[in-house]
Amino acid sequence: MNIGLFTDTYFPQVSGVATSIKTLRHELEKQGHQVYIFTTTDPHIEKDVYERNIFRFPSVPFVSFTDRRIAFRGLLHAYQLAKELNLDIVHTQTEFSMGLIGKFVARAMKIPCIHTYHTMYEDYLHYVANGKILKPVHVKQMTLAFCSHLDGVVAPSERVIDKLSGYGVKAPIRVIPTGIDLEQYEPHEDELNVREKYHIPADAPMMLSLSRVAYEKNIKEVVDGFKTILKQLPTAYLMIVGDGPAKEDLEQQARDLGIDEQVIFTGEINNNEVSAFYHATNLFVSASDSESQGLTYIESLASDRKIVVKSSPYTDELLQDPQLGATFKTHDEMIEKMIYYLKHDKITDHTVLNQTLKQVSSETFGELIVDFYHDAQENYEEVHENSADAGNQ
Repeated sequence: MNIGLFTDTYFPQVSGVATSIKTLRHELEKQGHQVYIFTTTDPHIEKDVYERNIFRFPSVPFVSFTDRRIAFRGLLHAYQLAKELNLDIVHTQTEFSMGLIGKFVARAMKIPCIHTYHTMYEDYLHYVANGKILKPVHVKQMTLAFCSHLDGVVAPSERVIDKLSGYGVKAPIRVIPTGIDLEQYEPHEDELNVREKYHIPADAPMMLSLSRVAYEKNIKEVVDGFKTILKQLPTAYLMIVGDGPAKEDLEQQARDLGIDEQVIFTGEINNNEVSAFYHATNLFVSASDSESQGLTYIESLASDRKIVVKSSPYTDELLQDPQLGATFKTHDEMIEKMIYYLKHDKITDHTVLNQTLKQVSSETFGELIVDFYHDAQENYEEVHENSADAGNQ
């Protein structure tokens, strides 16, 4: 197939969406499909740089999310490109500019349009006028408007499908977790020595937080709990990897608590070095409840590291076996489980881990997406044949 992926976010931007799209592209191309990325311009990409099968459209920073982009023109150009490429299916990855362009292209070319709903927007309303303008009802209206006339929606987790069903989305929805390339998280001899770089003793217990450093990730709760953890494990460290709007406040919080010597902020890191940070730690932690799936949870497990994360339907199902880690609901429970797993950090039985990882491998991800494409194509043809027959009667 000739597949068009329409997205406002793609590398070099750092996000779970960009990673998901890159993984999907790789797996689809491995299967022999032609994949074309329709995305926004990026100030970190020079205009004359050649990017294979990537088409960038003029864009500006998105309001309140200045590290994200919104295309402001390119509708007809995208359609002309899609016709020349003879696209068989459009797969949108955003509800905004490039997503709307993708829907237009699919309708104009009379081909199916599939969409992946990546973001739980109700968790992000505070970014726009401190939540005083946009309300959950507006998210529902926006979602219903975008998801109308789609041929299928990919939900990365049960949490997403529950939310979309609650909104009243009528398009066929299928739960397909974003997969990861398991080989990418195997240790390599030449990988970065993270502990040496940040002057952390090799035998010191260390927890890792790796995400966009934003308020909805609730890293504040982890930092707050870390002060209590240090009373039992005084040589422990907390490493916070990533950048974002909450970073300065978190740094100040660590100083106010008097634990800034053992809370390490790395800022944004190179994507190729991510696995080295997992391997350097003893335990991955997160108090976020805004994840549609939580790719970093899977990445940590693929790196042979246990996780302690906020309870949700997705994480509770993921961590049914305590060999892999645990979820928590209260602050005290978080501290208790983080201390326990820092002391019991080794995965001794890999049977459950391997079964879990197989379900979320990038290969499985690619196969399930292609199955959905085929079903969407069959349904599309059937619906339009029936419509044509009805029109002739």
